[in-house]
Amino acid sequence: MLFAWTAKGQDFHFSQFYASPLNLNPALTGSTELSRFGVNYRKQWPGLSYDFNAYSAYFDHYSYDLKSGFGVLVNSFQEANMQMNTSDISFFYSYNLSLSEDWSFRLGGQAGYARRSARLDNLIFGDQVDLFSRTINQSTIDQIPDFEPYGYLDLGFGALVHNEHLWLGASAYHINRPNLSFFPDNEVGFLPVKWSVHGGFSFPLGTNNYFGSKFDNQITLLFNYKNQNPFQQLDIGAQMLYGNVIGGLGFRGIPGTRNMPNQDSIILLLGVNLPIGMVIGYSYDFMLSEIGSAAQGAHEVSFRYQFLMGDPKSRNQRSRILKCFNFMM
Repeated sequence: MLFAWTAKGQDFHFSQFYASPLNLNPALTGSTELSRFGVNYRKQWPGLSYDFNAYSAYFDHYSYDLKSGFGVLVNSFQEANMQMNTSDISFFYSYNLSLSEDWSFRLGGQAGYARRSARLDNLIFGDQVDLFSRTINQSTIDQIPDFEPYGYLDLGFGALVHNEHLWLGASAYHINRPNLSFFPDNEVGFLPVKWSVHGGFSFPLGTNNYFGSKFDNQITLLFNYKNQNPFQQLDIGAQMLYGNVIGGLGFRGIPGTRNMPNQDSIILLLGVNLPIGMVIGYSYDFMLSEIGSAAQGAHEVSFRYQFLMGDPKSRNQRSRILKCFNFMM
């Protein structure tokens, strides 16, 4: 192991990033112009002795009178080895500005409170390792701090420009760079700003009739680039809605970065889009790196329910825009 003077944390990520829209961009708050409730679960590297688990739940609502979206998000991330838990709750607001008949611009913000806790009992220091007998001693001369749970304020913002079929957005989280050090007085253990650029294009494939009901089929091409010093990641993929069935294929990695291959995963997606407004998705990350066979990839499940509050006949509401966000994972 190599130790440096500073340590930088990295956020957890979801392969189904559009199924967790508030974790992607605050400007996506109310983007379906419906009321929306969703939950996400990800289990990463189940083949290892210590894995990673992430839970997320959110609710957002769009107000036509205020041209605004309101939302709340709860996340929980657990790392098994050190029993490190990070939980947060965030509140979101976005405003929808009409640029023309077809184009809109959304600007959103996020303010949240996070709390972290951990147990350092499983840490092994250098003086505990006996290279000759290949054993681990129980005692160490290093001082293990009593790490008390603590909280911090977390801020973010995002923007999105779009029409019915094309969108491009950018977001930045942790813009206040909260301190994550186990030692409260340490001024270098900060969480770097995570910024993302994402977008996509959807095009219809026509309408089919199944058992007397009409279904609009379409294909969506999408990408999401993330950077959180010094890490970067690119997701590209395609998803198809045919009837009630959603299928998709994605790739994560940046080949050839720093003269080293960075090919992380092939992502397989499958889901159903039910007429009652319910979308259920599953994805599996098939890892391409050498650790893939031992780690056994990652499993991810998403669920969301979308509905329209109030009586749509009481106001002259136009048809939904960004229909791809109604089903996209």
